[in-house]
Formats: sequence, C-alpha cells, structure tokens
Amino acid sequence: MQEVMRINGIINGIVWGPWMLALLVGTGVYLTIVLGVPQLRYFGLMFKEVFGNLGKKKEGEGAISSFAALSTALASTVGTGNIAGVATALHLGGPGALFWMLVSAVFGMTTKMAEVTLAVRFREKDELGNWRGGTMYILDKAAGQKWLAWLFALFGFLASFGIGCAVQANSTAEGFNLGFGIPNIYTGVAVAVLTALVIIGGLKRISEVTTYLVPFMAIFYIVGAILVVATHTEQIVPAFSNAVKYAFSDPMAMPGAIAGWAVKAAITRGIARGVFSNEAGLGSAPMVHATAVVDHPVRQGMYGLFEVFTDTIVICTLTALAILTSGVLTGQPELSGAKLSLSAFEAVLGGTGTMILSVGLALFAFSTILGWYWYSETCGTYIFGTKVIPVLKILWIAFIVLGAAGGVFLGDGKAFLDNLWDMADTLNGLMAIPNLVALLILSGELRKLVKDFDEKRRNGTLKI
Repeated sequence: MQEVMRINGIINGIVWGPWMLALLVGTGVYLTIVLGVPQLRYFGLMFKEVFGNLGKKKEGEGAISSFAALSTALASTVGTGNIAGVATALHLGGPGALFWMLVSAVFGMTTKMAEVTLAVRFREKDELGNWRGGTMYILDKAAGQKWLAWLFALFGFLASFGIGCAVQANSTAEGFNLGFGIPNIYTGVAVAVLTALVIIGGLKRISEVTTYLVPFMAIFYIVGAILVVATHTEQIVPAFSNAVKYAFSDPMAMPGAIAGWAVKAAITRGIARGVFSNEAGLGSAPMVHATAVVDHPVRQGMYGLFEVFTDTIVICTLTALAILTSGVLTGQPELSGAKLSLSAFEAVLGGTGTMILSVGLALFAFSTILGWYWYSETCGTYIFGTKVIPVLKILWIAFIVLGAAGGVFLGDGKAFLDNLWDMADTLNGLMAIPNLVALLILSGELRKLVKDFDEKRRNGTLKI
C-alpha cells in the first residue's frame, strides 16, 4: 500500500500541478474568447432562465426539469470543498488564494457551460430508456475517441466511491459528531438507509430530493456565513484588498500563519481548490445536466454558468470572508480545513456557529453522496451496461457505512480514509484530461451551437 500511495502521490502532483491547472484555466480562457465571453453576455439571462422558468413545463426531450438537473449537479459540487477546501487553500496559500479561486471560477463558468452544452447535444438513451450523457458520450459520438471515452468513464467510476461516497459519508458523520456528539457509526447507518431510500427510485427520486434539499442547505449556510461576516464589516474591504495584494506579491514580511507563503502557493492552492469545489473542467456535472428536458443545448448550458457562480463566487467566497474577517487565519495559524472554518463561526456566533457549520457540513456532504451516485451509475453503465446498476447500489450503501465509521471495521480507519481520499483526488483530476481534450476538439461545434442559440433568440424561435 505504501508503494501504491507513493505512485499515487507522483501522479497527483502532475494532475493537480501547475501545468495541469494552467491547462484547466487556459481552456476556460480560450473558450471564453471563442464563445464571446458568455459569462458576461448571458449573466442577466442566466438568472432569468434559472428563476424565471421555475415550475414551468418546457418543451424538448429529457427526463427531469432543468432546475432539477441543476439542483442535482449543485448537490454534488456544493460539498466539503466549500468549507474545508476553502479553509485549506487559505491556510496553505494565504489570502491571495481567494483571488485565484475567483479567477478560476470566472473562466470556469464558461468551461462548465461548454461541458453541459455538449453533453445535451450528444446525449442518448441506454437500453432501459434512461437518458445518458457526458464526456464519454461526447468523445465517443462526436470526437471518435472511444478509448479516451472509456478511460474517462473508468476514472469517474473509481473516483466516485471515494470522493463522492466514503469520504463524504465520513464528513457527514464528523459534522454530526462535531455538533451533537453522535457516534460516527450511528450517522453512517442512518445516512446509508436514507441514501438507499433515495437511489432506489433512480434519477427522478434523486432529483426530487435535491430540488428541496439543495436550496435549503445553501440558504441555511449562506445566512450563517453572512452573520459571521456582518459582525466584521469593517474588515471586508481589507480582506479583498489583501486577496488582490498577496495574489501577486510574496507575503514573507507578514507575521503568523501568513509567513513563508509565496505567490506560487497562492495561485496553485487557489485554483486547485476552486476547480475542486465547482468541478469545472472535470466533466462530472454534465452527466446529470444531460438528462434535462430542454429545447436547446445552450439553454441548459446557462444552468452550468449558474452552478459555478453559486458554488464558488457565492458560497466559497463567503467561507473565505468569514475566515479572513474574523482574524482566525493569523490568530490560530495551526488550524486548517474544517476546524479553521469552525473556529471562524465559533468566534462570532459561539455554539450557534458550531451548529450552523456542523449541520452545513453534514448536509453538503450528504447531498454530494446523492449527486455523485448518478455520476457513478452513468460511468458504470457506459463501461459495463445497465446490468451493473443493482450491484452498484449495494456497493454504494456499503461504502457509506465503511466511510462513515471506517475505524470500526479496519485497524486504522483514518489511514484508510486518507488513502481513499488521495486516490480519489488523483482519479478526479485524471478525469479532466479527456474532458479538456473533448472541449478543445469540439470548440468549433460549441461556437456553432452558441451562434444558433443567439440567432433563435433574436428571431423569437426560442423564448426565455
């Protein structure tokens, strides 16, 4: 296992290293130019599409509503990365990490829109009649790269059990243990039962649950974070000022936790955590967006824009501001991850802050388990066919219990989870390579789709 993890560390250093992060952001920059800066052109239209069509029945093929697809995608992207990941980025990369996180999100909005648009354009039905789409279908049907399609599906399938299941179950259990003292094993069993009741109903049941769960958990956490930030309003401008200042300069002269951080750390940590949080460029969320009932691929692409905006520019920024304005970053330099975020909430709201963060962490992680199940099923179905679905559901439930209370079943549960997280993190990064290849190969097709969308909007064929 030590040798496996050593090799994994080498690969991880490549897939989450500076060159790969540059490719991720660079693809977003390239697509932004090719598609005419859609994150600005469609910014107002994005809100009108998402909120103006709630409850309205749309024409087109698909299985669930566009908003249900968005909720399921957000269930997966809004996770522990929004709390623990942001705190880790600030701890290792300093305030400048926030700036680079936002830069990656701005261009990531276009990348996510492009992924979603192509996923809808090249979706198809499986032998059970379920809509399937995503990078593997794009590479297979449009780019003629079946071997890359198979690799993407394999990376996604293997990564799902760690990053989308076991680790998230552990975060859910830790959240309730942190806030209410509930033993991890009890939470694990409860989450396993609740998940089983949801996934047994397939995509429609998953989307129904996430449609209610995601808005609630997002608002719950956002209000809590705003309360923390609101008590230090005088520190908001300095926090943003420091984020910009230390994005481009070495903060060696500053004391405490910030001493020793360099510009490179700010860039790599900020971009890596931003990408990890919103998953733009990884090709995961398009697998559920491809199931939406929609009359034009670019229309659903706008939900991709909104997904990244909500996940990173709103939720991650609020987490960062809560940490930066409360002063815990320099005041408690030994803290990182969820404990750093918890310290910021506790410092302002006391026990209420502990509850808000604990429940928020648990809900974010649980929703990720639901959303990532569909990704796992889609990847597994592409490789093995629909016969894998019943077996996959059993494995998914087992990994929830194993992840939540690994120490009960294994000699060193923490080491197991750490290794699982590290391997899943690597596999998640490997998903980006075939996905970015698909986006770059089909950038011309994307441009045609966007032009067609704009033309149909102008002549009234499409109404928003």
